[in-house]
Amino acid sequence: MKIKAIFVALAGLVILTACSGGVPKQQTEAVQAVQQNIVELEPKEMPASQSISITAIGDVLLHSSIYYDAKTKKGYDFDPMFQDVKPYLDSTILTVANQESIMGGEELGVSTYPTFNSPDEIGNTLKDVGVDVVTMANNHTLDQGEAGVKHAAAQYEKIDMAYTGAYANKEDSEKLTIEKTAEGISVAFLSYTYGTNGIAVPKGKDYLVNLIDKQKIKDDISRAKQQADAVIVSLHFGVEYEDDPNKEQKELAQFAADQGATAVLGCHPHVLQPVEWLTGKEGNRTLVIYSLGNFIAAQEETDRRIGAAFQFDIEKDGKTVTAKSPRMLLTYLSFTDWKHYRIQPMYQLPEMKSDYEAKKKHMAKLAPDLSFIETEVSS
Repeated sequence: MKIKAIFVALAGLVILTACSGGVPKQQTEAVQAVQQNIVELEPKEMPASQSISITAIGDVLLHSSIYYDAKTKKGYDFDPMFQDVKPYLDSTILTVANQESIMGGEELGVSTYPTFNSPDEIGNTLKDVGVDVVTMANNHTLDQGEAGVKHAAAQYEKIDMAYTGAYANKEDSEKLTIEKTAEGISVAFLSYTYGTNGIAVPKGKDYLVNLIDKQKIKDDISRAKQQADAVIVSLHFGVEYEDDPNKEQKELAQFAADQGATAVLGCHPHVLQPVEWLTGKEGNRTLVIYSLGNFIAAQEETDRRIGAAFQFDIEKDGKTVTAKSPRMLLTYLSFTDWKHYRIQPMYQLPEMKSDYEAKKKHMAKLAPDLSFIETEVSS
């Protein structure tokens, strides 16, 4: 509006000059002043690109010893277990977690393996440490049936936590989970699982959990690309406790890349599997981590206690959106006699140095540009 007003003023001066048949000194000076103002008010150039950072963590799988350890007189408090890694989870624009044990509420009875049911308080803790989105499609989604899914969805909505992969009704399942950031980049989150441990999906209620189906994945990614800048696909797949992805995992990750996924996040093996860059059929680059491992789960074996906060950037340059700068904080779940659970940055544990170096090498073997976070982050 200011620039427009200056041009109007300049035009007025020109008209006055023309009518008078001459150019008085005062008017000449005024025109020069206006011209100077026009130069000073030239709009600044907009940034050529925008970027955001994302963190992804693996399985939040609450066995009985974990929620016994969190029990208080008033309920459950999982906050202390996450405090050492909270600054890292809260340091990025968006954080996504795989909530593997369904948050079905105490009305159904808190339970452990093989049919899990977690207290609502774990949702509060995830919210507190910076998690923005939870993926719900996994082999334990239907552990508490339809009631468990409905309770979890209602609870996430209550605490204003986005979720994807399992829904209380068909209408909700048709809405894409899209996070819009202040930086001007929107991210769609999709989630699918290979199955539900033999528990049948109720007839006519496919919305309760997204099963891996290539046509559905293709259609969902296509819709997501029309509504969001970036698309992150979470796949619950693979073989438990295997350190490397199998043929099916690689094929599905490549399929997602071919549809235009920005990143693929794998879960289910309960151990970490490597990071890799894939090239889609349109020439796009897709960032893949085949398994994020356990973030918190009461499993004693060392590899099952090593998890990660996997971070990367999403850069938007005009119409081009790409994942960049993959990096990782390796974590270790410490506990004694199935008590005192704490998720800790692994680089801070001298006694774990040998395991730490071996895991770094393993995770980067397919992605040499993967770096590792080894500095403290202020909370």
